[in-house]
Amino acid sequence: MHYTGTIWRPPYEAESLLLEVTAGCTHHKCKFCTLYNDLPFKFRMSPLEDIVCDLQEVKRAKNGWNAGRIDRVFLTGANPFVLSYDKLAVIAELIRKHLPSVKSIGSFARITDITPKTDAELARLRAMGYDGLTIGIETGDDEALRFMNKGYTSTDIIEQCRRLDKADIHYSFFYLVSISGAGRGEIGAKLTADLCNKIHPTLIGANMLTIYPDSELYTEIQRGNWKEEGELEKYKEIRTLIENLKIPVIFAAMGASNAYQFHGKLPKDREKLLAFLDEIIGNVSEEELQRYRKSVHHL
Repeated sequence: MHYTGTIWRPPYEAESLLLEVTAGCTHHKCKFCTLYNDLPFKFRMSPLEDIVCDLQEVKRAKNGWNAGRIDRVFLTGANPFVLSYDKLAVIAELIRKHLPSVKSIGSFARITDITPKTDAELARLRAMGYDGLTIGIETGDDEALRFMNKGYTSTDIIEQCRRLDKADIHYSFFYLVSISGAGRGEIGAKLTADLCNKIHPTLIGANMLTIYPDSELYTEIQRGNWKEEGELEKYKEIRTLIENLKIPVIFAAMGASNAYQFHGKLPKDREKLLAFLDEIIGNVSEEELQRYRKSVHHL
């Protein structure tokens, strides 16, 4: 299989076939992100011959993956959905040709990847199997989005996700705890809940901001331009987000950035999740949580 650099996937794509069709990120300007710093380039699409070769390898495999049982493919790279409609259509056709059992195709996506595609193209991509995108919106706090250089606003998130809703393309969000900075966590959480309540994510995954020296955000902190939340403040922020979400949605904190991992369905499990967070806030020390944060050497 052709894989370039570190391969990232959401926790819930653990059973999906990981197929590299892109490497790197077209944006690569978010101040907090270091995920693709190990690549010697910003972004590239895989040659079609590499994609075909990988699909053929999976099809031939006698052990491990059984091509007859693969029903989902997750396209790797920071935002493969940036590829044009025509390129995504070719990839879907190749997957269908070599792995006819596949029922759905997912990937990471940026909000700006959706914008150039027409409503008709989105509907056709859904018919080809594209479904279950994972979008790192990070927050609904426009001040934080601007400072972190995400390249879009909360209004853009709502507008483009409503287009996905119209096309029946399901999507999940990554929420980045602490992106609003010290003293603004609960403000950011409320703004994010307000945003999510206007659209239909199937899952909201919380990841806690972990800052590394090779990030632009680290430099901003050294210059005194931004301050990170304390660890307990991060849990209060998550609590505020869960408390203010009014839509039916799965809420999960499952990645390595979370010292305590948990998940549940809202609204059914709201009180259980809030009680779990209250237990952490009331009984776990800031120092213990800081020790965990320092132990996360790489995501």
